[in-house]
Amino acid sequence: MKIPFSKPYITGRELNNIKNILDNIDNGWIISGDGAYTKKVNAFLESRFGARKAFMTTSCTTALELATRLLNLKHDDEVIVPSFTFVSTVNPILLVGATPVFAEIHEDTLNIDIEDIRRKISKKTKAIYVVHYAGVACQMDEITELAQEHDLLVVEDAAHGVNAKYKNKYLGTIGHFGCYSFHDTKNYVCGEGGALLINTDDDKILERAEIIREKGTNRSQFFRGEIDKYTWVDIGSSYLPSDILAAFLYAQLEKLNEIQKKRMNIYEAYNRVLPYYEGKGIRLPTVPGYAQHNAHLYHILFDKPQDRDRAMVELNARGIHATFHYIPLHSSPMGMKLGCCKGDLPITERTSERLLRLPMYAGMTGEELQYVISVLEEIL
Repeated sequence: MKIPFSKPYITGRELNNIKNILDNIDNGWIISGDGAYTKKVNAFLESRFGARKAFMTTSCTTALELATRLLNLKHDDEVIVPSFTFVSTVNPILLVGATPVFAEIHEDTLNIDIEDIRRKISKKTKAIYVVHYAGVACQMDEITELAQEHDLLVVEDAAHGVNAKYKNKYLGTIGHFGCYSFHDTKNYVCGEGGALLINTDDDKILERAEIIREKGTNRSQFFRGEIDKYTWVDIGSSYLPSDILAAFLYAQLEKLNEIQKKRMNIYEAYNRVLPYYEGKGIRLPTVPGYAQHNAHLYHILFDKPQDRDRAMVELNARGIHATFHYIPLHSSPMGMKLGCCKGDLPITERTSERLLRLPMYAGMTGEELQYVISVLEEIL
């Protein structure tokens, strides 16, 4: 039996939405950015999650780039960010000439360590980027309080966190900016896609976000009839996805709770069996009481890196695609170019060497799940 690590879940309404666009082209519907379905997605994200403003983007990467531009970072400004994350969290910082300062993670949640944030705040620090690993919330009250104390901005990389919560607030709506991913490895997908959530009351930021997203032009104001022509007014780029992708995504969002329930059932199935082995060479995910996760992924931490590697090889040999996760950014070739060294963040490094992610997707059948569990039990 072949079990992929991840597989997009199709609700059955995606093609209907796309066909609806095609059937209405003669009526003026567009397939480029900010069409009817992009507007539906933006409105859904605002009403469901409580963001002040949502802009669908081509990816979470471009959402992070847009958020970073809105911070007005200058050359040599510093941004504190976990090393245990994907490169998209950090590349936007470098693209505007600022400096990432890598922070340690907690051993339990694998989220950024607030005490290490505190230690690394300097006069150059302008922002904190948090990553909600596996859809499990960071300690947002403490992080927000610390940011306010030092007049810092907070960006949430919530690529894993769509429809997850910190206490009673959805991830992505707590910091000044939140960034979502709809890549086909995520819970809700459209192949490639993302969204920027803006949670500030500053109207000027909303206006500038709209301009940067539209290649640096005031085109949106023109289409609303607020100006008689549009022109280039700021540095920008093309962050708008095709409305066809938005139509696909909207079908996913309409089944938000159904998809999450299916994923949660798989997560809970792993959690019914694997606790027997905890403390016998492995550790299971930790979900603090303040976090309501979204079953984005299920990971195991082995006590020894060689045991993780052996289990990964055996699972894959049996047709089960289990995989590691992030190589710490600070110890990567690019991290070394930035002056970082292996050994700077020992918890991050140990975690990376010992972590194994198990297959998790909403359409996973009972037979597939049982096969993964039985093979894993043999190995353990």
